[in-house]
Order: sequence, then C-alpha cells, then structure tokens
Amino acid sequence: MSDLDTRHAHTAAIVTGGAQGVGLAIARQLVAEGCRKLMLAGRDAAKGEAAIAELRAAGADTRFVSLDLQDVDACLGIVDAAVSAFGEVNALINAAALGARGTLLDTSVDLWDQMFDTNARAPFFLMQGFVKHRLEKGGGGSIVNILSQCAHCGQSYLAPYSASKGALATLTKNVANAYRFDRIRCNAILPGWMDTPGEDITQRKYHGATDGWLDRAEAGQPMGQLCKPHELAGLASYLLSAQAGVMTGALIDYDQNVAGSYPE
Repeated sequence: MSDLDTRHAHTAAIVTGGAQGVGLAIARQLVAEGCRKLMLAGRDAAKGEAAIAELRAAGADTRFVSLDLQDVDACLGIVDAAVSAFGEVNALINAAALGARGTLLDTSVDLWDQMFDTNARAPFFLMQGFVKHRLEKGGGGSIVNILSQCAHCGQSYLAPYSASKGALATLTKNVANAYRFDRIRCNAILPGWMDTPGEDITQRKYHGATDGWLDRAEAGQPMGQLCKPHELAGLASYLLSAQAGVMTGALIDYDQNVAGSYPE
C-alpha cells in the first residue's frame, strides 16, 4: 500500500454537489486515497443513493443529504448532520453551483438572487458552520471551493454567474486570511469548460446542442479535450491533504486557455 492510498485515512469530509460531476469525482478520489467518512449533499436523491452505494462498496461510510442550497438553515444543518454521524469533520468541498444564463440586460432580480444564494451565500454559511466546528475542535481542517474561470470575466450571457463566482473567489481569500492562525486552510480551483452531466444538460438547454456536441467541442480545444472531473479531483485531494502544507488563499486556474493571453 502506497502513501497515496492512505493520504486521507483520517479525513471526514462534506461534499456538496456530491452526487454527480465534479463533486462525485472528488468524493471518489478521497475514498481511493483512504477517506472512510463522507457526507454528500445534492438535489437528486436517486443519484445520491447511487453514489452512496458505489462509495460504500469501496469501503467508505457514506451518507447523503438532499440539500436546497438556497436554504441557509439546511446548509448549516448538513455540518451538524456530518458531525453527528462521524464525530467530527475536517474537510469541506463546495462543488455545487447554479449555472443558469443571464446577461446584464435580461437578468431578473429573481435570477440574480437565486445565483448569489446558491453560488455565494450557500458556501458562505457552509464555511461558517464548518469553521465554527473546527474552532471548537481546536483548529485545523481544509476547505476547497470549486469556482470557474468565469470568476475572471465570463461570457456576456453569464453575467450573474460570473459575479457570484467572483464573490466566492474573494470570500475564499478572506476566509483563508481570517483563520490561518487557526490552521484552517481555504483554497479554490477555477476550472474552465468541463465535461460533466450538468454541462451536457446546459449545452442542450441553452445552446441547442445535439448528439456529438462534446466530440466537436473537444476537437477545437488546445489539448483535444474539455476539463475532466476525475483529473481535477486529484488536485482537490492534494489541496485537502496535509501534503499541501501551508498552502492557503490560493485561486488555482485549471484550464488549457491562459487568462490574459491573446492571439499571436
């Protein structure tokens, strides 16, 4: 057995968006590296049950909570539920998000509120509950927030989404700074265009994509693929682990296109 197989032997984690896509990929990676205590949160109970069955078969005590991220009490409650189940929790992954479309001109107040409630307010209160718990335990612990390259700017039709991810980027640094002397680390990953079940739904719903869209999209990418959740998961696992050392407050671009670059 390698050190990698046991890197998370003492990790008890909460993963939002844990029933599919990036969240599930991170959960799988943690279990592969020894994590045996996982609380998943998501909207789809059927997908949650499937994820539980898979991860339990891999040896992890896995629970699932159906969570509406726009419900602050529910966000705080998942921390309490995880602590009740496992005794303590020392890792939090905020992977769930709302990716609806809206420009500056056509975004309604309701859409703006839904976007910020889901993508910024929910992680805020999940981190609040997690940090309070870690302080009660004497400190320590790690948070990874999944953001987006859109935090840098984003397309015109992603105005409220980009703003919400930019807010979470600043919040990541604020939390990292505020609790570094308590040895609570907070970092973020900013992926580019990703190959996820949610992206397939988005492409078909908002952009009229048809079967084969993924192959066509990947053919035009510099590295011949979109970002893959299982590859990003290795980075998230590292950031959550003791091997990341003192690393905190980092916003890591995870993409094949470089922010600030221009055609030659």
